[in-house]
Amino acid sequence: MQQTEINDISVDSSLVDPEKDLLGHANFAKYLADSICKMTFPEGFVIAVYGSWNSGKSTLLNFVVHYLQQKPDEEQPIIVPFNPWLLSGHQNITRRFFEQLQNVLTQESSVPKGLKERLADFATIISDIPLPYAQTGKALAALLDDKDKEAAEFKEEVEDKLVQQQRRIVITIDDIDRLPADDIKQLFRIFKAMRNFTNVVYLLVFDKEVVMKTITETKEISGEVDLEKIIQVSFELPIPKKTSLRRLLFEKLNNIFSETPKQQVNKLRWGNIYFQGIDHFITSIRDIIRLINTLTVTYPAVKDEVNPVDFIAIESLRVFCPKIYSIIHQNPSVFVGEVNLSIDELLSLLNTWIAKLKEEEKQPTKNLLMHLFPKLKSVWCNSYLDDKQELEWGEQLRVCSLKIFPIYFRLSLSVGELSNTQIKSLFGFIGDTDKFRTLLTELAKQKFTGGTTQARIFLEQLENFNKQEIPLNYIPSVVEALFDVSEQLLLCQDDESNGILDFSNEVIISRCISQLLRQIDETSRFELLKKVIIQGKGLPIINHEIATLKEQHSQYGTDKYSYEEGWLVNVQHLKELEKMTTENCCKPQTSI
Repeated sequence: MQQTEINDISVDSSLVDPEKDLLGHANFAKYLADSICKMTFPEGFVIAVYGSWNSGKSTLLNFVVHYLQQKPDEEQPIIVPFNPWLLSGHQNITRRFFEQLQNVLTQESSVPKGLKERLADFATIISDIPLPYAQTGKALAALLDDKDKEAAEFKEEVEDKLVQQQRRIVITIDDIDRLPADDIKQLFRIFKAMRNFTNVVYLLVFDKEVVMKTITETKEISGEVDLEKIIQVSFELPIPKKTSLRRLLFEKLNNIFSETPKQQVNKLRWGNIYFQGIDHFITSIRDIIRLINTLTVTYPAVKDEVNPVDFIAIESLRVFCPKIYSIIHQNPSVFVGEVNLSIDELLSLLNTWIAKLKEEEKQPTKNLLMHLFPKLKSVWCNSYLDDKQELEWGEQLRVCSLKIFPIYFRLSLSVGELSNTQIKSLFGFIGDTDKFRTLLTELAKQKFTGGTTQARIFLEQLENFNKQEIPLNYIPSVVEALFDVSEQLLLCQDDESNGILDFSNEVIISRCISQLLRQIDETSRFELLKKVIIQGKGLPIINHEIATLKEQHSQYGTDKYSYEEGWLVNVQHLKELEKMTTENCCKPQTSI
């Protein structure tokens, strides 16, 4: 029966028509089909084509079948397709194989009468041979040699029937590498049993390494040795050339973006983004499958609302550099909008993120980021950034437009915490109070779904983070920064969803400050708190901290003037801090 091509959403579905060949498999398939029809051999013959997963093995097999079906009637073989993977785990594969063989042969008028019955009898014998495979050779020999007359007669009768018909039988078998070990052994048992059946050709396609590993894991037989005993001729499917992969990718992209207006695609910009970034990550058919499958799902949700070139680039980062994709999603202020950090600060932050990538991925990823976000190009290449371009980016639906940016991440799950990479990036600035404060302020502006700010998430994670990440000599600068940024966090509190038993930002900040203060001596704590009060920043947190200290002291009695375990400061220092706080609150406040 002539096969028809399905309308697939994934390049994992193999091609059928050689006219659509994009990987250079058609010529090889044609010559292989010619050889199968013309070669002379005294008995059964097994041909294997090896290739890794998604290398185009199934497509090649379909092409061979296509060319076999184009042969003249007198030369055209009987084709018996068999895919054991579709049957694995449900029925005895040996029985199903012979059922498929019988069904196809009995539909052919040239097949001698009685062949179906003889095959059924022979199938029964083969199916009853026990596994494991180590016993199969002995059991098969016992059944098929002269000691078992019945089995030998059945095999001879099948052979006689096959000799009577002139047309060659080609049995195609795909997906062997997807089978468990027992099913692979059953197939190999069939090949050995029918090895000397006249005019029968097996054409197998599978991943040799996978099959060898599966067989070898049973510790019963060497996969390499066993394949050599079964397969007469083998071919290695070559890795597709870069140009072939590119043609395949572009064809699949055209299917997804077929309804996108051409004017939305800037060919020059697409060329730069593809060749300087995406092309590096397209090294196999598997890479194409991953990207195409992702775009097939994500693009319809934003069609006509995003720039197609930018969207392909962003989704490429999602697939091939998920860490960078998450960083972009979680840190929009770093990539779009006004530049709130100094060039040096932004450069340090970006380089910290890029450093997490493999060496060969760093430059292509940087290229993609610079093409997508002009702000970064001004950092890495010292180029001039024109603020007036923001309007133009919005009209072009570019990801670098502040108002368009969120659309690109509609199908991105919001995360409830910051990655270790992000936290360590923040810790890279803890030695500088101003820089650390600026970064915390940026996190206070960035919110997850539900209103929770990234700054709060950072503080909650900070409480359980490794204390060694913050050297003792840096604790004062971190504490100062937390006091400074507290007002920004408290302003955001109304937007955060706090239940009746949830902790306020005030409590979270105070807990972090207390935890940090406990790592230094009491005198240093007192001097640091006094400095913060004098500066007059974060007064709500200062008042909360004083109230917390007073509560701690009340548990032991306020008449004690010596430092007790569990107190942050002793009684005398607490009185001084309380007095300073009261005086400071009475002073006119100036904006910071």
